[in-house]
Amino acid sequence: MIAYLDQHDTVDISMTSVADCTVVIPTYNECENIGQLLPQILAQPRFRVLVVDDNSPDGTAAIVANLARNEPRIGLLSRPGKQGLGRAYIAGFRRALAEGAEYICEMDADFSHDPRYLPNLLSAAEARYDMVLGSRYVRNGGTVNWGVARQFISRGGNIYARTILGLPVADATGGFRCYRRRVLEAIDLDAIQSNGYSFQIELVYRTLRAGFSIGEVPIIFPDRRVGQSKMSRRIVLEALLTVWRLRFGR
Repeated sequence: MIAYLDQHDTVDISMTSVADCTVVIPTYNECENIGQLLPQILAQPRFRVLVVDDNSPDGTAAIVANLARNEPRIGLLSRPGKQGLGRAYIAGFRRALAEGAEYICEMDADFSHDPRYLPNLLSAAEARYDMVLGSRYVRNGGTVNWGVARQFISRGGNIYARTILGLPVADATGGFRCYRRRVLEAIDLDAIQSNGYSFQIELVYRTLRAGFSIGEVPIIFPDRRVGQSKMSRRIVLEALLTVWRLRFGR
């Protein structure tokens, strides 16, 4: 079942003090953002953070490790080098599951995903849905400071994936979302082949194929504040090919 939630369709989660939702954040060279982002997430008691760092040469991992010394809700998973976005998320999901998280969110480190939307994602998952997407393309959602080319690629990619795979969601490519634990336990994470942004499409597809429900909540998605985008032609090509791989059952 797919449903779209308005910003007013939320549940108050502030009364529960247990940190039962882990926010997985892959990083590579995010030293300018990560130190500001983590305190904003942790200002809400339901959340803990797991940063998955791919040996960032700018010292991102050192910043996280320093913050973790005084905050037990910060975790750091350091990997030896760049192994791709999909591999980073899968490693983070496995760690979060092993540590007992009931809900697992994913988000970027560059403030394109505003932490203020995390309670909306969690409350929708807690109340109704197995997977909740932070959607740019439902009512009250949108993007800010995007050029024409980026809007074309994003909207075109969503139409492409939805059409070929029959995905009844408005935003299949976004990386701001929340899963119930049972979704990630049921999906064969070893079978996921996507490693770039097509990972997001594949997770939506596999979640639906496994019979789980998906909802969407609106988000406003601005361009990153500082640092460099990780988008590349190779990532776009992988996404184009991934859709057909999934379509033909590979």
